Amino acid sequence: MTDENATRTHDRQMRDWLADRARTSPESVALVETDDRTEWTYAELDAAVSETAGRLAALGLRAGDHLGVLMETRVAFVRLVHAAMRLGAVLVPLNARLAQTELARQADTADLNVLVCERETESDAAAISGVPVASVDSPADEAVAALSDTARADFEPASWSRADTQAMLFTSGTTGDPKAVELSMGNFLSSATASAFRLGVTPDDNWLLCLSMYHMGGLSVVLRSALYGTTVVLQEGFDAENAADAIAEFGVTGVSLVPTMLRRMLDARESLANSLRFVLLGGAPASEELLSRCETRGVPVHPTYGMTETTSQIATARPREAFAHRGTVGRPLLWTDLTVVGDEGDPLPAGETGELVVAGPTVMSGYYGDPEATAEAFGEYGLPTGDVGYCDEAGRVWVLNRREDRIITGGENVHPGEVVAALREHSGIRDAAVVGLDDEEWGERVAALVVREADTDLSAADVATHCRDRLAGYKCPRTVEFADELPRTASGTVEREAVRERLREPHES
Repeated sequence: MTDENATRTHDRQMRDWLADRARTSPESVALVETDDRTEWTYAELDAAVSETAGRLAALGLRAGDHLGVLMETRVAFVRLVHAAMRLGAVLVPLNARLAQTELARQADTADLNVLVCERETESDAAAISGVPVASVDSPADEAVAALSDTARADFEPASWSRADTQAMLFTSGTTGDPKAVELSMGNFLSSATASAFRLGVTPDDNWLLCLSMYHMGGLSVVLRSALYGTTVVLQEGFDAENAADAIAEFGVTGVSLVPTMLRRMLDARESLANSLRFVLLGGAPASEELLSRCETRGVPVHPTYGMTETTSQIATARPREAFAHRGTVGRPLLWTDLTVVGDEGDPLPAGETGELVVAGPTVMSGYYGDPEATAEAFGEYGLPTGDVGYCDEAGRVWVLNRREDRIITGGENVHPGEVVAALREHSGIRDAAVVGLDDEEWGERVAALVVREADTDLSAADVATHCRDRLAGYKCPRTVEFADELPRTASGTVEREAVRERLREPHES
């Protein structure tokens, strides 16, 4: 192939993925609602999306515009995802749990042209000034349009190249104001392809969608299923018992979860249906206890490591690997290069701990409207993740903690992930979080918030004894408190500042 032909092939224009899928698999089931068992074939969903796109066009949404969506997971959200691509608009999912001031800041950052909400988020959406707002429900505010009452306008379906920005998702904001991550169609396509090679995809797969679609884990299910031609089984609002039952009732073969969700499902049901081929588990580390339960009960868990800036997965372990090498997130996915670098920025050999740096076609193009942050985000070996970990001799990735979470006590560096791993080796500890607290003598001291297993009377002294047998003295927690659950974000990440506050103000054990 000549260079000219190669360039032409790489830049070939594509239609939206749902349109292509409806053409090739019109009678296949695209979407099922668990509540009432309503089904849409790909042809039916395609027609519904065209209707939604026409109404958005009537509101003035054009190719290249930014469509904000403020709602929880539901069929209307699925239609909006595909309608944005049909119009050539950039999808901007907003976290429905944010405060009005946070939402206003994100809407301003993303330069929204239209914002679509639902009944529960209407007041928050209406409070955002300068943006036309429409609701998929009957609006109570006169300033909010009813999308269903908007007359459809004609539009020309968009064509897409790999370089076109398809969506902007906001970072979690753990290190400052959240940034809008620009992800291209090529990013999503590469991610879906690499994931399919790792997980395996068949035409009969049914993927349970019970994550929020304003997070990458939920959005990915919708987009990937249209590419694969598989079925989305949609649950509005996560309920552990209902989710476990839906797996059996609808023959679900795959599901994306955070560890807390999976643990609650296994608490509610003895095991999960044997139709499952993969449980993609991300957002937070999988504990030793949870992995043991999965192995004992035959749950095909795939611990994964990813981030918004890499369009989801970076590395994923298959069950056999996850059970044999507890704590690993497996090897990097197809086309993804992962380098471990030291404090001086040089690559480190296998087994040495440093910052994980990732490169490949799933990595974002940058942060929208922030060229300085974009320039600072990339280095010689790609995108520094801010996560500390290492690769073993077999190429497996082990993630310990965020780089900024590193504790310096008495001049010694302590990686919280190493301490958490040691704590989890205790049979009476279900989960733990480790942070640094200010200390007049040592600068910082290691502190742990521990979740005990049920029916155990584990004490702080027991924890100290356990750690002394496994860790250097300076790594052992000097402050230990207990909690029923660790505070977590919607995506399953431990809220470290909430942990820190809990440890600063001890309660009775």
